Amino acid sequence: MTMADASAAAPHSLFSRLIAELFGTFMLVFGVIGAALFFAPKGGALPVALAVGIAVLASAYAVGHISGGHFNPAVTLGAAAAGRMPWRDVVPYIVAQLVGGILATLVLGLFAVVSGKTADFAAVSNGYDLSLGITLPGVLIAEIVVTGLFLYIILGVTAPGAGNHVTAGFAPLAIGLALTMFHIVMIPVDNASLNPARSLATAILGGAVPLQQLWVFLVAPPVGALIAGFTWKF
Repeated sequence: MTMADASAAAPHSLFSRLIAELFGTFMLVFGVIGAALFFAPKGGALPVALAVGIAVLASAYAVGHISGGHFNPAVTLGAAAAGRMPWRDVVPYIVAQLVGGILATLVLGLFAVVSGKTADFAAVSNGYDLSLGITLPGVLIAEIVVTGLFLYIILGVTAPGAGNHVTAGFAPLAIGLALTMFHIVMIPVDNASLNPARSLATAILGGAVPLQQLWVFLVAPPVGALIAGFTWKF
């Protein structure tokens, strides 16, 4: 997200904003899941964390001025809760984000099929009781807290008056770096969600267990984002 402010998107039609959100979410999921599928088995978590941060950074600079650059249903909810966008736009934004994420995983799956390879979407799906053995309560708390912290950063660096002649235009960089840091922390915990669109996109191709555990990542990040949005004014 670049500027979670309704005024940033005001000059553009809703259709243009939705296309921008679809594009940005496609890029985010394409980056993080592509790196996880094709790089992480040998390269570890760092390339995945860098991929998602760079994807958000690049997409925010490319289309953030059109839609506000949310690329994440949780961010959209947090922005609305903080009064940065109208609630009437929340559902269309979320639909566009979910579609963008699903399209990204379908394209990645097609890469693998055409190449005669297997794309293990189950391994890159979000879940609990993974390698570290962190159980459901721990994952719920972690996703709520980390997504809330991420929203505080977003709302802080995009607040009116936050930028000056030195820092203006650097909000996407701060957000991209923060997202990279949060992924470094959270990938060993639950493969790092912070984003229901990312979680849904892999779960639908991941099989029974990711689908059974998907509800956690459709609930926890939005809860954290809403807490941050509603408390931001304090």
